[in-house]
Amino acid sequence: MVSKTRDRLIEVARQLFVYKGVENTTMNDIAAASDKGRRTIYTYFKNKKEIYNAVVEQQSNVVVERLRAVVESELPLPEKLRKYLEVRFDVLTDTTPRQPRHHSFFAREHKRGNKVQQMAIAKERELFKALLSDGVKSGVFDATQATRAQFLLTLAFNAVDYCDIHDGFSALGMNMSDARTSIVEFMTTGILKR
Repeated sequence: MVSKTRDRLIEVARQLFVYKGVENTTMNDIAAASDKGRRTIYTYFKNKKEIYNAVVEQQSNVVVERLRAVVESELPLPEKLRKYLEVRFDVLTDTTPRQPRHHSFFAREHKRGNKVQQMAIAKERELFKALLSDGVKSGVFDATQATRAQFLLTLAFNAVDYCDIHDGFSALGMNMSDARTSIVEFMTTGILKR
Protein backbone atom coordinates (compact mmCIF):
# COMPACT_ATOMS: atom_id res chain seq x y z
CA MET A 1 0.00 0.00 0.00
CA VAL A 2 2.79 2.43 0.93
CA SER A 3 4.57 1.83 -2.37
CA LYS A 4 1.34 2.15 -4.35
CA THR A 5 0.51 5.49 -2.77
CA ARG A 6 4.02 6.82 -3.32
CA ASP A 7 4.04 5.59 -6.92
CA ARG A 8 0.63 7.18 -7.52
CA LEU A 9 1.88 10.53 -6.19
CA ILE A 10 4.95 10.34 -8.42
CA GLU A 11 2.84 9.57 -11.49
CA VAL A 12 0.36 12.35 -10.75
CA ALA A 13 3.23 14.79 -10.21
CA ARG A 14 4.86 13.70 -13.50
CA GLN A 15 1.64 14.32 -15.40
CA LEU A 16 1.17 17.72 -13.80
CA PHE A 17 4.79 18.66 -14.50
CA VAL A 18 4.24 17.72 -18.16
CA TYR A 19 1.15 19.85 -18.57
CA LYS A 20 1.75 22.74 -16.18
CA GLY A 21 5.52 22.84 -15.71
CA VAL A 22 7.34 22.34 -12.43
CA GLU A 23 7.11 25.94 -11.26
CA ASN A 24 3.39 26.13 -12.00
CA THR A 25 2.56 22.92 -10.13
CA THR A 26 1.84 23.22 -6.42
CA MET A 27 1.64 20.64 -3.67
CA ASN A 28 -2.09 21.43 -3.56
CA ASP A 29 -2.36 20.57 -7.26
CA ILE A 30 -0.69 17.21 -6.63
CA ALA A 31 -2.93 16.54 -3.63
CA ALA A 32 -6.11 17.39 -5.56
CA ALA A 33 -5.16 15.40 -8.67
CA SER A 34 -4.18 12.33 -6.64
CA ASP A 35 -7.24 12.45 -4.38
CA LYS A 36 -4.89 12.52 -1.39
CA GLY A 37 -4.54 15.16 1.27
CA ARG A 38 -1.47 17.36 1.60
CA ARG A 39 -0.65 15.52 4.81
CA THR A 40 -0.38 12.25 2.84
CA ILE A 41 2.00 13.87 0.34
CA TYR A 42 4.20 15.18 3.16
CA THR A 43 4.33 11.66 4.61
CA TYR A 44 6.26 10.59 1.51
CA PHE A 45 7.97 13.79 0.36
CA LYS A 46 9.35 16.80 2.23
CA ASN A 47 8.71 19.20 -0.63
CA LYS A 48 8.10 19.58 -4.36
CA LYS A 49 11.82 19.25 -5.11
CA GLU A 50 11.83 15.80 -3.52
CA ILE A 51 8.83 14.78 -5.63
CA TYR A 52 10.55 16.15 -8.72
CA ASN A 53 13.68 14.12 -7.93
CA ALA A 54 11.53 10.98 -7.57
CA VAL A 55 9.97 11.68 -10.98
CA VAL A 56 13.45 12.08 -12.50
CA GLU A 57 14.65 8.83 -10.94
CA GLN A 58 11.57 6.94 -12.10
CA GLN A 59 11.89 8.26 -15.66
CA SER A 60 15.55 7.28 -15.89
CA ASN A 61 14.71 3.79 -14.55
CA VAL A 62 12.00 3.38 -17.21
CA VAL A 63 14.57 4.19 -19.90
CA VAL A 64 17.14 1.76 -18.55
CA GLU A 65 14.72 -1.14 -17.98
CA ARG A 66 13.40 -1.02 -21.52
CA LEU A 67 16.96 -1.04 -22.86
CA ARG A 68 17.98 -3.85 -20.50
CA ALA A 69 15.18 -6.02 -21.89
CA VAL A 70 16.63 -5.60 -25.39
CA VAL A 71 20.22 -6.29 -24.31
CA GLU A 72 19.15 -9.43 -22.44
CA SER A 73 17.01 -10.69 -25.32
CA GLU A 74 17.95 -13.65 -27.52
CA LEU A 75 17.96 -11.60 -30.75
CA PRO A 76 20.97 -11.98 -33.09
CA LEU A 77 23.52 -9.24 -32.33
CA PRO A 78 22.94 -7.01 -35.39
CA GLU A 79 19.19 -7.15 -34.84
CA LYS A 80 19.67 -6.57 -31.10
CA LEU A 81 21.72 -3.43 -31.84
CA ARG A 82 19.06 -2.15 -34.25
CA LYS A 83 16.30 -2.81 -31.70
CA TYR A 84 18.35 -1.14 -28.95
CA LEU A 85 18.74 2.01 -31.06
CA GLU A 86 15.06 2.07 -31.99
CA VAL A 87 13.95 1.60 -28.39
CA ARG A 88 16.41 4.26 -27.24
CA PHE A 89 14.85 6.75 -29.65
CA ASP A 90 11.33 5.79 -28.59
CA VAL A 91 11.75 5.60 -24.86
CA LEU A 92 11.93 9.27 -23.87
CA THR A 93 9.07 10.19 -26.16
CA ASP A 94 7.02 7.34 -24.73
CA THR A 95 7.70 8.30 -21.12
CA THR A 96 7.13 12.03 -21.64
CA PRO A 97 4.04 12.51 -23.81
CA ARG A 98 3.87 15.66 -25.88
CA GLN A 99 0.85 17.82 -26.26
CA PRO A 100 0.03 19.92 -29.33
CA ARG A 101 1.92 23.21 -29.50
CA HIS A 102 3.68 22.45 -26.20
CA HIS A 103 6.77 20.44 -25.49
CA SER A 104 7.00 17.69 -22.92
CA PHE A 105 8.05 18.21 -19.32
CA PHE A 106 11.65 17.56 -20.32
CA ALA A 107 11.53 19.99 -23.21
CA ARG A 108 9.76 22.70 -21.19
CA GLU A 109 12.09 22.15 -18.29
CA HIS A 110 15.18 21.73 -20.49
CA LYS A 111 17.82 22.04 -17.77
CA ARG A 112 15.91 19.64 -15.56
CA GLY A 113 15.31 17.32 -18.50
CA ASN A 114 19.06 17.08 -18.93
CA LYS A 115 19.20 15.60 -15.43
CA VAL A 116 17.03 12.67 -16.56
CA GLN A 117 19.08 12.23 -19.71
CA GLN A 118 22.33 12.26 -17.76
CA MET A 119 21.02 9.74 -15.22
CA ALA A 120 19.75 7.47 -17.98
CA ILE A 121 22.97 7.84 -20.00
CA ALA A 122 25.09 6.95 -17.00
CA LYS A 123 22.94 3.89 -16.26
CA GLU A 124 22.66 2.74 -19.86
CA ARG A 125 26.33 3.24 -20.75
CA GLU A 126 27.21 -0.12 -19.23
CA LEU A 127 24.33 -1.83 -21.06
CA PHE A 128 25.44 -0.46 -24.42
CA LYS A 129 29.08 -1.28 -23.67
CA ALA A 130 28.10 -4.88 -22.85
CA LEU A 131 26.10 -5.17 -26.07
CA LEU A 132 29.04 -3.89 -28.12
CA SER A 133 31.50 -6.08 -26.23
CA ASP A 134 29.39 -9.18 -26.96
CA GLY A 135 29.37 -8.23 -30.64
CA VAL A 136 33.15 -7.76 -30.73
CA LYS A 137 33.82 -11.02 -28.85
CA SER A 138 31.56 -12.95 -31.21
CA GLY A 139 33.28 -11.43 -34.25
CA VAL A 140 30.15 -9.66 -35.50
CA PHE A 141 31.16 -6.07 -34.63
CA ASP A 142 34.40 -4.32 -35.57
CA ALA A 143 36.32 -3.44 -32.37
CA THR A 144 37.41 0.03 -33.56
CA GLN A 145 33.92 0.95 -34.72
CA ALA A 146 32.41 -0.38 -31.50
CA THR A 147 34.67 1.95 -29.50
CA ARG A 148 33.64 4.90 -31.68
CA ALA A 149 29.97 3.94 -31.44
CA GLN A 150 29.84 4.61 -27.70
CA PHE A 151 30.70 8.28 -28.18
CA LEU A 152 28.72 8.73 -31.41
CA LEU A 153 25.55 7.28 -29.97
CA THR A 154 25.44 9.75 -27.09
CA LEU A 155 26.21 12.61 -29.48
CA ALA A 156 23.53 11.49 -31.93
CA PHE A 157 20.82 11.23 -29.29
CA ASN A 158 21.67 14.65 -27.87
CA ALA A 159 21.62 16.18 -31.36
CA VAL A 160 18.26 14.63 -32.19
CA ASP A 161 16.78 15.72 -28.85
CA TYR A 162 18.10 19.26 -29.41
CA CYS A 163 16.72 19.44 -32.94
CA ASP A 164 13.37 18.15 -31.77
CA ILE A 165 13.11 20.66 -28.94
CA HIS A 166 14.33 23.64 -30.99
CA ASP A 167 12.68 22.81 -34.33
CA GLY A 168 16.10 22.23 -35.87
CA PHE A 169 14.97 19.54 -38.30
CA SER A 170 13.22 22.00 -40.61
CA ALA A 171 16.46 23.99 -40.95
CA LEU A 172 18.20 20.75 -41.98
CA GLY A 173 15.46 19.89 -44.48
CA MET A 174 14.50 16.70 -42.70
CA ASN A 175 12.23 15.42 -39.97
CA MET A 176 12.65 13.32 -36.83
CA SER A 177 11.78 10.09 -38.61
CA ASP A 178 14.40 10.65 -41.32
CA ALA A 179 17.05 11.48 -38.71
CA ARG A 180 16.24 8.39 -36.66
CA THR A 181 16.33 6.11 -39.69
CA SER A 182 19.64 7.55 -40.88
CA ILE A 183 21.29 7.17 -37.48
CA VAL A 184 20.01 3.62 -36.92
CA GLU A 185 21.13 2.52 -40.40
CA PHE A 186 24.53 4.22 -40.09
CA MET A 187 25.20 2.72 -36.66
CA THR A 188 24.03 -0.81 -37.43
CA THR A 189 25.80 -1.13 -40.77
CA GLY A 190 28.91 0.84 -39.82
CA ILE A 191 29.75 -1.31 -36.80
CA LEU A 192 29.60 -4.68 -38.57
CA LYS A 193 32.89 -6.45 -39.07
CA ARG A 194 33.77 -6.71 -42.75
